[in-house]
Amino acid sequence: MKKTLVVDSAFHEMRIDRYLRNKLGKMPQSFIEKNLRRGKIKLNKKKVKSSIKIKLNDKIELFDFKFEEKIINSKIKFQPTNIIIKENENLIIENNDDFVVLNKSSGISVQGGTKSKKNLIDIFKKSKIFEGTKPFSVHRLDKDTSGVFVIAKNRETAQLLTSLFRLRKVHKKYIAICHGEIEKNSGEWNNNLIRYDNGKKITEKAKTIYKVLDKNFNSSLIEMKPITGRKHQLRKQLFNIGHSIYGDKKYNSSFSKKGINKDLMLHSYQIKFIMKNKKYTFKATLPDYFIKLIHSKRLRLPSLK
Repeated sequence: MKKTLVVDSAFHEMRIDRYLRNKLGKMPQSFIEKNLRRGKIKLNKKKVKSSIKIKLNDKIELFDFKFEEKIINSKIKFQPTNIIIKENENLIIENNDDFVVLNKSSGISVQGGTKSKKNLIDIFKKSKIFEGTKPFSVHRLDKDTSGVFVIAKNRETAQLLTSLFRLRKVHKKYIAICHGEIEKNSGEWNNNLIRYDNGKKITEKAKTIYKVLDKNFNSSLIEMKPITGRKHQLRKQLFNIGHSIYGDKKYNSSFSKKGINKDLMLHSYQIKFIMKNKKYTFKATLPDYFIKLIHSKRLRLPSLK
């Protein structure tokens, strides 16, 4: 079955993917790109990329163009792009020719080498999103930390993104709920963190800029921008000042051993970088359990920029 759309003046010079969303409703980028690649969407009888700009009176043909949608927790989720890993949901934020950005759920490792039997990289190897290519891991995110995670689609992009991370040209923001009232409302942590590799003691300098978003005598809601990228950096630094993160079973302040939360209250909510002269900013919404604890601790969540 074929459907034809004719572009009117209101949509002149608009990208074809944005035009389709405007006309047919919100749908994932990966779904549009897949149909463009397969020729199920054609512009003036030709296969095109999602970035091409349409013009007045252009004809867009749709061949057997369907998508299945589900309503879950009042959010529209599109079956072709969502990767459901048993009880874990890793929602697609962005899917283009170079990389995929996820809102990673807590409880799943990003790659092999951990005690976990399942990890995102292995799972995505079997995904249609990586059809004709394979996923490349370009940075780390702890198993129990939720939020923004980037997976490259090709070796060139993987090398480029890895270099950006190494040169500290990728900027991330985290949100955490901590035990106790942090005294200073903003500042920097500059200290040495110790880790062990095969029994060898390694000392690394770590720097984080932080800002307290809200606090009371019981808890603090804090935003953190890590400048360095040490293993467990934010968790260690908060533990060192006596304000460990709720749900952190490894770095747990002495006064907070009772009633440890099931989930780690650490969320990577924003990532920014420039690649191929293009600026990218991606944000990952907070999990429901995170927002629930904010309310239960009588904290206020401001508008996150």
